[in-house]
Amino acid sequence: MTNPLYDGLFGIHAAKQTPFLRLADGSVLTHQAFLEQAAQFAHVAGQLGLKPGDRMAVQVEKSPQSLALYAACAQAGLIFLPLNTAYTVDELTYFIENSGASLIVCDSAKQAALAPIATGLGAKLETLDADGSGSLTQKAEGLLKTYETVARSGDDLAAFLYTSGTTGRSKGAMLTQDNLLSNARTLVDFWRFSEQDVLLHALPIFHTHGLFVATNVTLAAGGSLIFLPKFDLDKVIEELPNATTMMGVPTFYTRILGDGRFSRDRVQHMRLFISGSAPLLSETHVQFEDRTGHRILERYGMTETNMNTSNPYEGERRAGTVGFPLPGIDLKITDPDTGNTLPDGEIGQIEVRGPNVFKGYWQMPDKTAAELRQDGFFITGDLGKIDEDGYVHIVGRNKDLIISGGYNIYPKEIELVLDEQLGVLESAVIGVPHPDFGETVLGVIVPEPGQKPDLEAIMGAIKPSLARFKHPRKLVILDDLPRNTMGKVQKNQLRDRFKDMFAAT
Repeated sequence: MTNPLYDGLFGIHAAKQTPFLRLADGSVLTHQAFLEQAAQFAHVAGQLGLKPGDRMAVQVEKSPQSLALYAACAQAGLIFLPLNTAYTVDELTYFIENSGASLIVCDSAKQAALAPIATGLGAKLETLDADGSGSLTQKAEGLLKTYETVARSGDDLAAFLYTSGTTGRSKGAMLTQDNLLSNARTLVDFWRFSEQDVLLHALPIFHTHGLFVATNVTLAAGGSLIFLPKFDLDKVIEELPNATTMMGVPTFYTRILGDGRFSRDRVQHMRLFISGSAPLLSETHVQFEDRTGHRILERYGMTETNMNTSNPYEGERRAGTVGFPLPGIDLKITDPDTGNTLPDGEIGQIEVRGPNVFKGYWQMPDKTAAELRQDGFFITGDLGKIDEDGYVHIVGRNKDLIISGGYNIYPKEIELVLDEQLGVLESAVIGVPHPDFGETVLGVIVPEPGQKPDLEAIMGAIKPSLARFKHPRKLVILDDLPRNTMGKVQKNQLRDRFKDMFAAT
């Protein structure tokens, strides 16, 4: 038996002195040097008593060493659990307890706070700081730089990723070796990645986008990463001439467009720009193409599945859509009540099936049974439609659906109209409690810089475009929308903030 994930992503680069990580300080880590670091970490895990199938919870800043921990887990047969660096100690306690982690790796600054938790759970605690120092690297010094890869099957678990938990407790999505490897190989082919590619990587690596898309695809193709600790506009602008590809969230692209140094000449050699994790405004698509001649490729994925769909590499990359299902992945739109497949053009819940779909939620059999059908289709919780040309459109989350006076209202439809209005940069539409209608529509608007949108004029302008029951009962202006670290609008925060706006007096 082999180890599909390690062999397919990491082992293929053994003894290669080719560049893998190009760091912000100008230094370069080769594939072989990276694998040696990973092997030493695998030895440390073994010395700490971890066995195949045990969980390693990691909340540390992005660094070559933190990425090497992922490789070490793959090689040693451990389950890698990356955690958002913004999580508080209280939040971390839940993830550590729920996952049953045997080893916690944290920043030195959190060591004192996490020590009692680790002790209470019988877990080991080690530190790893942004500069690569810490007790973990100290223990690794002098250890063998080779490690006998642990045999695993494609169905064995490779990672846990916890959902953001906007409703109820976060769920631990169990991802197998085959889930991760199959998706990486599909994307390499679909997006035409090769060993010549240099990917500008400014994403976090505690999330599927930065870890399992950007990094896995580059590893599978044999290319290299310009590995920035975070998104730094000056550094991204500086490094663009050295890259061939870039993956980012919409915020990256709007910030780049706001910089006068970002020009057609600076990116004339680039092969591909990819956006995901949140919807890209059509306006951003247009501005980017006007400025650079490049059309951003938008795709759709999620924690439980990695990537499901993509706009084409060749052919029309259609703004406002996420393209077509990837090869080997089935996608259908179904009635949320009956589960029956709906005709093209009708809005319903998106369900997907394929080798990328996770195994279930850790220790949550009821949640797994509710969202993962017997025939392998996963109910994503996203609402969408398929247009007459086969392009998939995302119109929102199922939980964002507004039911007002018995009518189903899809926020995206209203947001698209609001976004077109004079002085509006972007919008978010939510349902808030209403004494007569159960829920009613509230529109939240972010103005363009220096603009003061006329709310009364906007209300008048949108009336011809939308049925009366879809009209926002009120519009409010905010400086910006609350977002998570990947740029997704946190509508739950907006709903909570404005929940009493129409309360019965």
